[in-house]
Amino acid sequence: MSSGAGGDDARPVLAAYDDGILTLTLNRPDKRNPISETDMIEALVSALQAADADISIRAVILTGAGSAFSSGGDVKKMAPGGGLRDALPAQTRRNYRTGIQRLPMLFQALEVPVVAAVNGPAIGAGCDLACMCDIRIASENAKFAESFVKLGIVPGDGGAWLLQRIVGLSKATEMTLTGATLDAAEALACGLVSRVVPADGLMETARMIARQIADNPPHAVRMAKRLLRQAQESSLSAILDMSAAMQALAHQTADHAEAVAAFGERRPPRFTGR
Repeated sequence: MSSGAGGDDARPVLAAYDDGILTLTLNRPDKRNPISETDMIEALVSALQAADADISIRAVILTGAGSAFSSGGDVKKMAPGGGLRDALPAQTRRNYRTGIQRLPMLFQALEVPVVAAVNGPAIGAGCDLACMCDIRIASENAKFAESFVKLGIVPGDGGAWLLQRIVGLSKATEMTLTGATLDAAEALACGLVSRVVPADGLMETARMIARQIADNPPHAVRMAKRLLRQAQESSLSAILDMSAAMQALAHQTADHAEAVAAFGERRPPRFTGR
């Protein structure tokens, strides 16, 4: 798989694999990495589906090439007949459902953990893309805005569902109705991100967190993530039932037996994904 970003590589998403960790880089730096175009959506969906199907991929890092994480939609293509917008409103609805709305549905179904390394502005759908990820690490250069109202539109990619589950209803309402921009420190204060680091340390920190995830038994990690995602929508009793079923599976893995043996023998465990 390719490494690096930008340059002469025209692919919308670049992928680099290293010892169980897959780094995906949105690669439209000249446009600030919009995610509303079909080729970007297809590339991101394809890469994430492949990662989810491969148990050897223990964690994914998602970042942006150039100075921005993602500008969200391409404003230049918001005129009728451009991008997702069709002259026929009913077709615009279909374009959203078969286009950008595939991303939140996919992220919600993923079992492989995704760490967002937010290197710069994450605006509109770019902010929502960061919210789709499991963990968000921000560079000091990062900025966040749920800015749809500034363009006279609404969050069309699930932002109304996503944002409030991370920062709470009050802060999500403030961000959504004002369209105001948060800097990295403000994002940390409201829980939108879990860490803010210097720009030159962003990827190192993201890889460190991904490595900590990747060093754990992959089946247990993926099932634990599935429980967290399902808990956003389910009752406690339903989650307890699901937890019991997954625990029965986890107890039968070789990695669980190895973890118990390593603990008793006071040595580092050697997990194989079995």
